Amino acid sequence: MGSGASANLHSDSMEAADSSILRDKDFGKFQFGCEHYQRRCKIRAPCCNLIFPCRHCHNDAANSLSDPKERHDLVRQNVKQVVCSICQTEQEVAQFCSNCGVNMGEYFCDICKFFDDDTSKEQFHCDDCGICRVGGRDKFFHCQNCGACYTMGLRNKHSCIENSTKNSCPVCYEYLFDSVKAAHVMKCGHTMHIVCFKKMINENQYRCPICSKSMLDMSHSWQLLDLEISATEMPVEYNFEVSILCNDCNKGSKAMFHILGHKCSDCGSYNTRRISTPQDPVSETE
Repeated sequence: MGSGASANLHSDSMEAADSSILRDKDFGKFQFGCEHYQRRCKIRAPCCNLIFPCRHCHNDAANSLSDPKERHDLVRQNVKQVVCSICQTEQEVAQFCSNCGVNMGEYFCDICKFFDDDTSKEQFHCDDCGICRVGGRDKFFHCQNCGACYTMGLRNKHSCIENSTKNSCPVCYEYLFDSVKAAHVMKCGHTMHIVCFKKMINENQYRCPICSKSMLDMSHSWQLLDLEISATEMPVEYNFEVSILCNDCNKGSKAMFHILGHKCSDCGSYNTRRISTPQDPVSETE
């Protein structure tokens, strides 16, 4: 027992001595972190005083609690303490460890308390959003009307909706503003995750889940539907008009009833809905 205790004491003292060794700032790069980020520190969550690899790891754990009242998200700006993954020293938030000198994150934001060794993401802090984004500062602009960062290709080419990303994705219901998943801005101005957008298209769902406007250029599809309707004659008992409202141009009109669809007389879209009961069938003259 004595020799074992002595060995353990020797091991502990060696670890303590080793932890005090000054490291090269790149020591351990890409060797630590979690499924979300590669970094050389962990954070102490001020809300529950527990240590996690990152805020997403905290949120996954906190929102899996059995008691719904206990579930919560970490406010990243409130983090005050981090733990160096190299020497295990707990300290105030900083880019370099105060004990061993290692760089705890090649990218570091003192506002968001954010560390990441993988700078290929081209992280940058947006003062208007108040959080860090990825993709390169020179490739994005902040739309003051929408309250979000968009790619340069959308500058002056998108429909503005106030605080468009400060809502949940209409498909998966994840909050969009600080989601790590890429977002897609549709023609109508509403936003959803790119992966959710692609899933909808693969399921032949072309309407925005929020406003029902077409998410794509449907002109070719409407031309094909024109041909199909002209080749499909309806029985005489269905020879009546219906009132319709166009989801794309928001104008009302009338169209002859057809099982395949009703065309807006103003913009030519088949993305319409019936807003009245059928009129009496048109009777044949005797």
